[in-house]
Order: sequence, then C-alpha cells, then structure tokens
Amino acid sequence: MSQNPKGPASELSATVSAVVHVSKAIGRALVVVVDDQAAAGNPGDRLGALVKELLDEGGFHVDAIVVVPADMADIRNALNTAVIGGVDLVVSVGGVGVSDRDVTPEATLDLIDLQLPGIEQALRASGLSAGSVEAGISRGVAGVSGSTLVVNLAATRAAIRDGMATLVPLAGNVIHQLSVLDD
Repeated sequence: MSQNPKGPASELSATVSAVVHVSKAIGRALVVVVDDQAAAGNPGDRLGALVKELLDEGGFHVDAIVVVPADMADIRNALNTAVIGGVDLVVSVGGVGVSDRDVTPEATLDLIDLQLPGIEQALRASGLSAGSVEAGISRGVAGVSGSTLVVNLAATRAAIRDGMATLVPLAGNVIHQLSVLDD
C-alpha cells in the first residue's frame, strides 16, 4: 500500500518546517513601500517583494508588505502601526530623494526615539561604493522607536540589494541589543 505524498503527514511536515523557520528567524519585519503609483494600484517593479526576499534570506520573518502613497500622514501611520504591532524591523523603500514628494525621512524622524547615524552612513557609503547613486544621495534615516528598528532605503533595485546586504547584520545586532534590554 503506497502512501499519498500529499496526505496529512506531508502537510504536517510542511507546517513543522514553517514553524522551525519562524523560530530561527532573527526577528519579525515589515516592509513599507512608499510609492504613489503602486498605492494607486500600479504594481511597478515589485521592490517590496525584493526586500521581502532579501529579509527572508537574512533570517527575518516578514509579516507583510504595505504600500502607501508619498504622503507624510500615510507613511507615519504605516510605520507607527508596525511599531505598535511589535515587529523588530521596519524597512521602508522610497521617498528618500530630494523632490517635494520625498517625505519618508521626515515621517520617520517624527516616530523614532533614537537616531542611528552609523547605520545611515553605512547604507549610503556601501551603496555609493557599489555604484548606486540613489543610495549615495539618499536622505534616508535609521533609528529605534520603542523596541523596533526603522530604516529607510532608496527605491532602486541596486540600492535595495546593496542596502540589505549592509543592513541585515547591523539589524541583527541592534535587535539583539534591544532584546537584552527588554529581558
């Protein structure tokens, strides 16, 4: 008698695997994409999915990808909801340039309790050295709100790929330090 590979045992194995993956995670994360077109229903080039993929690879469990327009109140609400929800890391993508619609840094500064200029500088320097002009001129900020690390990245694939490579080990360290303080 052959066993059905799609039966209850297979489903249980998949569930156990998912639980083990979450328990090994560095922490919970949320991705906030700041993009007027994506918020209006035009998916664009799926930068949020790229951030999620890189966070997953880095050992984070991503709760969701939230898309908001480049509006100060909408950005602040999305970031604040993530902090209240207890995630360990919020990565926002977009709205960090120099146009009048680029207000993500200001919305973030309104929320954070402690700014982390070392992370900001590391993201800009590593992005610039990798050839990402957008990362190099980013006004993105990083800081702690409660026990959540909040970081802004420029909205290009190059800035995200390089930024996440720089951010993941730094974020792991900050989250560890914050969890020690909470004990």
